[in-house]
This record gives sequence, C-alpha cells and structure tokens, in this order.
Amino acid sequence: MLAALESNKGFESRHSMINKLDNSNAKVAKQIFTTFQNSYKIEAQLIGTLDFPPLSRSVRDIENSTTLFYGFSENESLAAVIEIVINGENLDINSLTVDPCYFRRGIADKLLIYVLHEFDFSKAIVETAVVNTPAINLYKKHGFVEFKRWTPSHGIEKLAMSVENTL
Repeated sequence: MLAALESNKGFESRHSMINKLDNSNAKVAKQIFTTFQNSYKIEAQLIGTLDFPPLSRSVRDIENSTTLFYGFSENESLAAVIEIVINGENLDINSLTVDPCYFRRGIADKLLIYVLHEFDFSKAIVETAVVNTPAINLYKKHGFVEFKRWTPSHGIEKLAMSVENTL
C-alpha cells in the first residue's frame, strides 16, 4: 500500500507547508493547543460527549510533551497537527486534528501521507472513537485495518487500527 506513495509526482512540493513544530516553544504550544481545542470540540459533538479527554490537555502538557508534532500551515495559520511517537519499529499516531476552518480540504490526508512516507517503521498504529467515521475512513483509505475494540474508563468506545509498511 505505502509503496504507491513513492511514485506520486510533486510529493515534496505538495508538502512544503508541512513542518516539524517546536512544541517546547510556548507560542507554538499555544497554536497547537488552539488547533486541538477547535478540532476536538467538533469531535466531542460527533461522539456525543461533553467529557472528552483530549479537551482537558493544557498548553503546558503540550509544551512538556516528548512526542513529535508536525503541522500543516496555510497563510501562516496552523491548519492541522499530527502528533506521533516512534516506538521501536512502530509509528504511533497519537493525534491528527484539523481546525474546522480547514475541514474538507484533504489536509488530514496530506499529513498522514507525510508521516507514512517520512518515517522508518514496520507498523503504524492509531486509535479513534468507534463513531468517528471520517477518521476511520481516512485511515482505511491508507490501508489501516481494525485489530481491536474496547471501552476505556471514560466510556467512549474506541478502536485501534494498523497498517504494515511495505517499503
């Protein structure tokens, strides 16, 4: 599945707006926080909950995080963020959020393609709410398949998906 990415013409130029974000910088952490809040409020509505754990994450939490953040900027505004961890041979996608002002422009797709192409891994893993159909469809488009379902203590049923790197 991922081997097809190699042949995409203009891959680099299409991703010129994707940059690694320095989340230890207070100003950058605030931008990430704002994007997360705007996106996760919509996701909480989609899920039908008022108590959505990602909304409780603070600017300080983001600033102190050891995860890697990559952002998609448009007109010098942070439109979307993907947060990842390289864990041995696994690429863990901790979050992929798009500010609602930038929905339906293929930005989440671009960020996902970017990390799947740029990092060395054997397996990529992501978790999302079972009712988050837009996210599930995005991951399926890139070859992710469900391998687990469970309900954590917060009560929002989740599923985990993975894809093997064939490069």
